Amino acid sequence: MATALRNISETDPSNVPDASNMCFGIVVSEWNSQVTNALLQGAVSTLEAHGALPENIHVKTVPGSFELIYGAHQMTLNGGYDAIIILGSVIRGETPHFDYICQGVTYGIARLNAKSEIPVIYGLLTTDTLEQAIDRSGGKLGNKGDECAVVAIKMAKF
Repeated sequence: MATALRNISETDPSNVPDASNMCFGIVVSEWNSQVTNALLQGAVSTLEAHGALPENIHVKTVPGSFELIYGAHQMTLNGGYDAIIILGSVIRGETPHFDYICQGVTYGIARLNAKSEIPVIYGLLTTDTLEQAIDRSGGKLGNKGDECAVVAIKMAKF
């Protein structure tokens, strides 16, 4: 498990470009909002800590994780963004629904990255338990939203 080796929020700030002239779109799922709201807070605060202006961070919500693909695609079409971040949380249940959602979102975001001129950053937590999701959305293992924000800045600069 990679996150057992380090806190996902630990980044050397000197290795992150200035984001003051960048514009970001964030699409966040309403499902598992306890987790996704924390991911969003981490992403926004990290973008701002690296110079992004609040008015250049545009947040849209979608009902569930599968809809993140559509939301991100719409943002790529509207233009004006240097990078788009998707944030969601899927927690394993008793049915194969988890596998289909995770696989579908992963494929959809990979496809957007292959076809779009704008990087789409994958911030979908796929965990076995709510506790694992909380640990990765501001808990003892950091906040995946922080990591996604840093990746978005670096990819926008790419």
